[in-house]
Amino acid sequence: MILIADSGSTKTDWRLIDGSREICRIQTKGFNPYYQQPDEMLTEIESALIPNLDTKKVSIIFFYGSGCSTTERQKKITDSLSPFFKTSKIHVYSDLVGAARAASGNLPGIVCILGTGSGSCRYDGEKIVENIPSLGFILGDEGSGAWLGKKMVTDFLRGHMPQKSMETIKEKLQIDKETILEHVNHKPMPSRYLASFAKFISENIDQTYFYQLLFDSFTAFAKNYIARYQNYSDISCHFVGSVAFHNQEMLKNVAHYNGFIIGNIIKSPIDGLTIYHSTK
Repeated sequence: MILIADSGSTKTDWRLIDGSREICRIQTKGFNPYYQQPDEMLTEIESALIPNLDTKKVSIIFFYGSGCSTTERQKKITDSLSPFFKTSKIHVYSDLVGAARAASGNLPGIVCILGTGSGSCRYDGEKIVENIPSLGFILGDEGSGAWLGKKMVTDFLRGHMPQKSMETIKEKLQIDKETILEHVNHKPMPSRYLASFAKFISENIDQTYFYQLLFDSFTAFAKNYIARYQNYSDISCHFVGSVAFHNQEMLKNVAHYNGFIIGNIIKSPIDGLTIYHSTK
């Protein structure tokens, strides 16, 4: 049997398949070896994943995750899984490879991630041939949930938004300066906290501030992650991630103004990856 994992900073979706037959679905917390240590990941695997599986029947694991772009960080994932899957072959890939296989399959295209984080690559149908680094939510990740949340709370704390939007945030989110700074500066996974505001922003785009925030963020993504590729306007751009999925009309609007072609938009790579590996 094959175990497939699609892991972001927020959650990990697991699928166990036998040929083309899906055996079970499991969801755990997200794993990001850039921020987390193996012992933290080991604890989550042991408590949330292992009780739902017969590990001896898993022959191969395909793990796709954020923060898994280097050999060193891929090893952290392997080291976290191998104590429980002693006879399984473990393959760890970046979330971009997972997004490419899920959204573009065996066809070439530009593949974009817009979820908690963001990123893009040029895919030739088999492998990634060009990649623009995301740099994380502090230096980059334009258009992502973390980027949106960071911009919103910064404007909120500085009072750089209309009074109506300030009041909406206070009423619906009940956040203040101390709460925000505590989560961002002292608690683990600040990107996950900031990205939690993305849904709220999407739900309030009837207000000019939130509409413009989304439009400007997606425009920044287009300029930094799509327009950098040669002949980008002639290639289908596929999008993966909850931020892209829940803001499709805005994304299409930005595509119109920035001259790129939208292909598939999928919320999560896991279904596409399940199909990809069940047909191999």
